[in-house]
Amino acid sequence: MNVLVIAAHPDDEVLGCGGTMARLAKEGHHVYIAILGEGITSRFNQREHADATQIGQLHGHSRKVAQLLGAKDVVLASLPDNRFDTVPLLEVAKVIEDLIKKYQPQVVYTQHGGDLNVDHVVTFRATLIATRPMADCTVRAVYAYPVASSSEWAFQQFSPAFAPNLYVDIGDTLEVKIQAMQLYESEARAFPHPRSPEALRAAALHWGSNVGVPAAEPFQVIREIR
Repeated sequence: MNVLVIAAHPDDEVLGCGGTMARLAKEGHHVYIAILGEGITSRFNQREHADATQIGQLHGHSRKVAQLLGAKDVVLASLPDNRFDTVPLLEVAKVIEDLIKKYQPQVVYTQHGGDLNVDHVVTFRATLIATRPMADCTVRAVYAYPVASSSEWAFQQFSPAFAPNLYVDIGDTLEVKIQAMQLYESEARAFPHPRSPEALRAAALHWGSNVGVPAAEPFQVIREIR
């Protein structure tokens, strides 16, 4: 099975489904990662003032993360960080459409559409456009994942609120997910931040306890053909 994970920023892919990716790769599936945004440039007053060295290091971390998780490939599209709403939605969708044509995935994981971060929202909308269930579309399932420090910080004030109805047991790959997040040196944080190792582990244990497994990642089924 070919799986495409679509993320707005470097680290979203790990936070949302790092354990699931590691499990799928371990099971022999072909996992591909698409990171649409360049990351980090919104931390500067002007995008053009961003430190190219820092961006390069961040993208290098993305490649190391993909290797650790067992992904076959990672694509960095370099859309403007936290400014996806300045890019025509069609252009974002076309980036994803091209990747779907390239990788022919049966399953797509993408950002949740009710997050606080605008790039996550645009990514979700663009994914739905790019995965329209046309006769020649290879995609049989689309799942949305939450991202620590964005999904919960919306405090369910934006629609749709995240409502998980699919859980993946990551008891055997949770530590790989945490290791992968630590590779993102500029994005990892200390406890009690939601992106800290302690918080990520606690979240996985919480979701796992909901469904009777040691650790889990939650998803919302957007559409699924069986």
